[in-house]
Amino acid sequence: MIDLVIDQRRKDLGGFEVGRVLPFHSRRMVGPFTFFDHMGPASFAPGFPRNVDVRPHPHIGLSTLSYLFEGEITHRDSLGSEIDIRPGEVNWMTAGSGITHSERFETLRRDGGTLHGIQAWVALPEDKEEIDPLFSHHGRDELPSFEDKGGLKATLVAGKAFGVEAKVPVFSPLFYVHWELAAGTKAGLPAEYPERAAYVAAGKVEVGGQTLHAGQMAVFAPGETVVFEALEPSTVMLLGGEPIGPRFIEWNFVHSSKDRIEQAKADWRAGRMKLPDLDHDEFIPLPGDPPPPV
Repeated sequence: MIDLVIDQRRKDLGGFEVGRVLPFHSRRMVGPFTFFDHMGPASFAPGFPRNVDVRPHPHIGLSTLSYLFEGEITHRDSLGSEIDIRPGEVNWMTAGSGITHSERFETLRRDGGTLHGIQAWVALPEDKEEIDPLFSHHGRDELPSFEDKGGLKATLVAGKAFGVEAKVPVFSPLFYVHWELAAGTKAGLPAEYPERAAYVAAGKVEVGGQTLHAGQMAVFAPGETVVFEALEPSTVMLLGGEPIGPRFIEWNFVHSSKDRIEQAKADWRAGRMKLPDLDHDEFIPLPGDPPPPV
């Protein structure tokens, strides 16, 4: 039932830590999901420095999906978008041929509080890798949800699963689900997709006689329903879909062509990728390059 268990690797982003799960050396992708970072939970006092923010940076060949449990992030991009994402909402940014964006913590800086959420990268099919960039924001009312008396609360964040479809405009067959389980709750993940995984963001669950705790992702074998039992109140993210083939991943770039990634690196280094209109005074240099002049 469980093919592989992946433990998050803690990574300091310069002010707060994330738990990186995908890509993993022996499992680069699950369906089209090629990157999975668990942000926080991290507590901030009012007035923390701006260098904690994620400054403008580029992407190609993927969609980013940001989803929060707690906190607030201000998104700005080179399409002119500016919006705050709050718990239970989705920011869906499709880079395609190229986009730049920043993620600022302005509300947290003003008021203090906790940041806790997931950022996932979804690789685009080869015939969509160079589409024009897109951005959409989706509130709670656009995400199908379900609650039963047995202690399960479920939200379909993106894709199709359990007979419903979210409004997030995905480009290949996938599913991404947020479960909240009360202690003792049992729930099943059907064998609808060939590649499936579950990440325990909080709590502890049992699957097939094996215990999974917070910070672990289980990747499942295809072909059978997976039954979960919550050993304590738990938050579980379900993800997967149809495989789309291998991808090269370097820094913030994902693509089926290594040469295309090299071109994107050259474009960023040469300043040929437009910065966000509302956040263009600083940027993150290509790894290994000198920092920009102050």
